[in-house]
Amino acid sequence: MPAFLLATLIPVPLLITATAMGGWVGWATLGYLTLFTALLDQILPRNWSNDDPGAAHVSGAGLSVALGVLHLFLIVIAMRLVGGPGGVAGWDIVPVALAYGIYFGQVSHPNAHELIHRPGQQSRQLGRMVYTSMLFGHHASSHPKIHHVYVASRYDPNTAMLGEGFWRYLRRAWIGSFIEGARIERFDLKRGGRSWHAHPYGGYVLGAAGLLLLAYGFGGWTGVAAYVAICFFAQVQILLSDYVQHYGLERDQTAEGRLLPVGPEHSWNAPHRWTSAMMLNAPRHSDHHMHPGRVYPALQLDRRDMPMLPRSLPVMATVALFPGWWRRVMDPRVAQWQQRGLTGARPGTAALRAADREAPQDQDSGEALPPLRGAGI
Repeated sequence: MPAFLLATLIPVPLLITATAMGGWVGWATLGYLTLFTALLDQILPRNWSNDDPGAAHVSGAGLSVALGVLHLFLIVIAMRLVGGPGGVAGWDIVPVALAYGIYFGQVSHPNAHELIHRPGQQSRQLGRMVYTSMLFGHHASSHPKIHHVYVASRYDPNTAMLGEGFWRYLRRAWIGSFIEGARIERFDLKRGGRSWHAHPYGGYVLGAAGLLLLAYGFGGWTGVAAYVAICFFAQVQILLSDYVQHYGLERDQTAEGRLLPVGPEHSWNAPHRWTSAMMLNAPRHSDHHMHPGRVYPALQLDRRDMPMLPRSLPVMATVALFPGWWRRVMDPRVAQWQQRGLTGARPGTAALRAADREAPQDQDSGEALPPLRGAGI
């Protein structure tokens, strides 16, 4: 736990100081979250150790709640001092806003992701609040109900197909996950006999509207612009994570139309010590998909059966911003897993159209799930 505490909490005083002072402090904070963390990943030995998955890990749950509350505090600080009077101004806004976007995307997001997978209603609600504060509330619905069901298949809006560049994927994944999240929530309400008033998207939209009004109250339209820019950059970080962690890895289907079970070969992983701690073991992604309820300190890593990224997740996310470079690095690695016969990745699947596909059945109940119109490639 000390590594998780240090990696996630050290940036907080840096962000607050940079917000108040600007200048070189803002650039230093941005440098810490990017260049220095990449350097630490190179210096520190890789972390291949696995904690006992049966342990309680109470302190890990406590850190998640603390980080969720801390995020809400930082959102208000960013609104007030980045977009409003009395804080950074002029060009000093740029490094501070970028630093907030990176922290929200690489710490707040993995933590909110952890919270929405926890069994307690309060934890899940806190995770939804964190995503809503980043104007990305629908992720709290689409991630567990769409992504985890259809991951590593063309039915999942957040799985990048082989050959698909990030910028094309960005638009498709954002819109597709929003649409499919809304549809699956409506499907669940109807199946449960509940009123449409209980649709969680109402809370996501109203919460986002309230926060935009708060940003306007702090700094007018400048405040709104700064807040939206920070949230958009955080969303790019989130979608970069999904893009990198599933690029080119697909599950096959049985003759009956069911997807094969998720295995260790359906996610890319990374053993880099510092950013793994900062991202609450999110780079141990294969085990998370095989055991979604497993708390982050207990996630396992196996270099033999799990695809490994050549660099840390944040570094590979940077590479993904340049599609040609990304494909030169990653396509041969996908091909290696194809040759091993451990993934159904196939060249050309990015050209498939949604109209050519029908949704598979739910693997647990066998019940047909609603068609996935928004997941079109």
